[in-house]
This record gives sequence, C-alpha cells and structure tokens, in this order.
Amino acid sequence: MAILLGQPGSCWVAAATATDFPRLEGSLRADAVVVGAGIVGLTTALRLCEAGRSVVVLEGLRTGGQVTGRSTAKITTQHALIYRHLIDTVGLELAQDYADANSAGAQQIRDWVNNHAIACDLDSKDAYTYTCSESRRAEVVAEAEAARQVGLEADLLDRAPVPFETTAALRFPDQAQFNPTMYLIGLAAAVTARGGRIFENSRATSIDEASRWRVVTDGGAVDAGDVIVATNMTVKSPVGMANRTQPRCHTAMAFRIDDPRPVDGMFIGIDDPTHSIRTGRDAEGPLLVALGPKFNTGWDGDVARRFIELEKWARKNLPVGDVAWRWCNEDYDTADRIPYAGEPDPTKAAGFHIATGFNAWGITNGTVTGTMIADLICGRPSRWQKLYDPARPYPEDFHKNGRSQSIVSSTHDIAPGMGGVIVRGDEKIAAWRDTEGALRAVSATCTHKGCTVSWNNADRTWDCPCHGSIFAADGSVIHGPARKPLAQIAL
Repeated sequence: MAILLGQPGSCWVAAATATDFPRLEGSLRADAVVVGAGIVGLTTALRLCEAGRSVVVLEGLRTGGQVTGRSTAKITTQHALIYRHLIDTVGLELAQDYADANSAGAQQIRDWVNNHAIACDLDSKDAYTYTCSESRRAEVVAEAEAARQVGLEADLLDRAPVPFETTAALRFPDQAQFNPTMYLIGLAAAVTARGGRIFENSRATSIDEASRWRVVTDGGAVDAGDVIVATNMTVKSPVGMANRTQPRCHTAMAFRIDDPRPVDGMFIGIDDPTHSIRTGRDAEGPLLVALGPKFNTGWDGDVARRFIELEKWARKNLPVGDVAWRWCNEDYDTADRIPYAGEPDPTKAAGFHIATGFNAWGITNGTVTGTMIADLICGRPSRWQKLYDPARPYPEDFHKNGRSQSIVSSTHDIAPGMGGVIVRGDEKIAAWRDTEGALRAVSATCTHKGCTVSWNNADRTWDCPCHGSIFAADGSVIHGPARKPLAQIAL
C-alpha cells in the first residue's frame, strides 16, 4: 500500500480542546436520556434543558469526535440538486417544508452561537453548486428555478469562483461554515450549565422498556420517560431503519494553504466523481478541505487509493500545499433524500425517538430534527413531523448488502499495518498485523446482523458492508448500529 500523507484524523477535532466528561457509573433517573453526543443529540438535549426537563446524555466515545466532527460542516440550505428532485418526487409542499426546516436549522445554529458565546470559527460564506460539463448546465438552471419556488435566494452564474474551469454555478448567498467539534463542545457546556448531565465512554449496550425506558451501559443505567437514539444509524428502533437506509463513506483531506482567498466560499460539484471544497483552519493556520466521492461502506477493498486520487485531483485543481489531515466519514442515505426523525411507532413504543439518514447534510437537518424531537417531547406539535416521518413508506429494494472485500488465503498474505479475513471452516477471522508485524485477530462476524466485515486500509478499521458498523482494529465499536465489539480470537 502506498504511504498516505497527513495526520490521520479530522482537522476539526484536532483544533478543538477535548472534553473530559465522566463515565457513567451507577443508576440515574431523568425525564429524557439521549444516546449520542453529536449534533442531533446535543441539540435535543439543550432544547429540553431550556424547557426545564432533566436530561442525561450518553456518548460511547468523546463529544464531537464522531460523525459530526468529521463532516464538512456547511451550514447551508443548499444541498446540491435537492429542490428540483423534491418538487418532482414528493411535491412542492414537502419541498417547501424541507427548505424552511433547513433554514430554521441554520438560524438556530447562529442563534445558539451568539446566545451561548460559542467559539467555533463561524464564518459567513456563499455556497455554490457547480458543474464542469456543459451538458449538465440545464440541471443547474432547473435547480435555481426550483430553489426560488421554495423561497430561497439563488443566483445563477456562468462559472463558479474557483481556480478551475466550470460551465455553470448556483450561488446561495449568506450561508456559513464552522468548526463542528468546537460547536458541539459549546453545546455540551450549555447543556451542563442548565443542569444536563453528560457521560462519555458510556456506550449503550441495551435499550429496553419497562415502566420507563432503560438504557444500560457497561457501567450503569439510566431510566427515563423518553429516549432519543441519535447515533448516526440507530442502535435500536421499533421500526427497522437499517433496511430503509444505505451506509456510505467519503474521504476528506485538509491541505495547508498560504492564501485562502482563491477559494472564497463553499463548493460542491455535481459531476462524477463529485468533490466538495471549503476552507478552515487548525492550530497551525489556514486549511483547504476537499472531499472525494461517496462509496458504500465496506464495499471498497482499497480505500487508501481513494485518498491518493483525491490528493491528485486537489493538486491539479487547487492551490494546495502539504497534506495536514485525512479522514473518512460515514453517513446514511435514504431513498427520497429526506432524513428519518421522530417517533417511529408512538402506539407501541411511545417515548422512543430516532434521527438517521441525513444524506450527508446533517448539520442543518440534524439541528432542526433535534429541536423537533425536543418540541414533541414537550407537547409542542411540529410542522416538520410529516416531512421527517420515520415510518413513511420506502422502496424495499433500496438497501443493498455487500460482501467482505478482504478475504485472504492465510495470515502470510497480511503485511504489517494491514488486515485480512481468513475463512476457517464456518469461522471467519479478521486478522491484522501491527506496524511491528505482530499478528492479532478478532471475529470477522459483525455483531449487528452477522455480516462479514472488510478491512479499511486507510483508517485501519473493520467496516461492515451490510449496515455500516465500524470497528477499530482491536474489535471495539467505533460506529453502530453494532453495540458489542467483535469477539477476540486466539490464532
């Protein structure tokens, strides 16, 4: 495998001061328990705290270090070619709701940044969708017309203000970008200042209902009247979400730049392969962040190649210097491009709330669904319930399972720093070598639904090609829906 440049990890996480909340030990009671300290979970928690509810937040790892902290963190209502699609497929009314909901989410972020004095590098920027192909100009024109139909300001341009040739662009003025990890740390501080309790390294291992909802971790349990599962993909739901969504990843790289002015804005291309661009910064100075095209989680046997391709594209098209950071992020797509959020089954599982399927636009959608869930818990009906209805019909053939891309004949095929799956009778073993060549092994059977994992040779993780669970090399859970680690195996 080629040597990848840059530090592994998100530039947003690296630029933030890590939180240090305690691990849950013992039993607690609360009005609501939130599982997951990402943008949905902390938004819901803060909204509930503002309403005077007692709230406990359980985070399996660290606040702000997971999906939200690895996103591009664009605060925008421009979600590529979304409005023409929505008008054509679900109608003007729901397309209008989507635009208004995301506008409300964007405004909520700005309000909380101001009200709670959150230092998160919030910066107003125009957002652009662009194409480099003359044959796709008509799609940009159609999107401009659709955006105006739902009341959004959308300017059609002959080219995007980027240092490479484009044939058309759509500009949404006065959008914004920020450091999402710093923002979540600020939300967490606001939650605790209002009496909320946050526990880290406290992964939910079971969620069950008795007289109240009970969420159990390795160290304790929380009983609450409402539970909010805000874990990217739900780790439990009364209505199955895994087959309503498709897990996908993308690669991201942050490059050193001398002058951020040549890329003044946030940009997303519609051509294949797609790329997304924005500026940012870490402790050492300004950065240019570029994203590569999406790919199904666990379906690519050479993720490292995608970083190499992304770096080549960036060096060809952008004024970038050294690679500073690189990372993968995961999201879940839905068939209609609208997230699922709310109570999946209020008649049989009242008080159980979820949010998932953000289609890579979780900053504004995640904020508005978090506020919606909190409002519903407080007895305030929300205009967005129909839009995000988690029990709405879906095409049953949308979700596709993949197969492990890492089957090898023996451990001799596994080089230092690499991993592979060995089939031994009915047993599948996920084996990997550390950089010194020492061999380790865990079960290759995902603890969610039993699929065989793939080795991610860039992040050095075990990724499930069925429902998107991601495990560290040692088998510990990074992302659900799996709740239990891969079993240890002695070779």
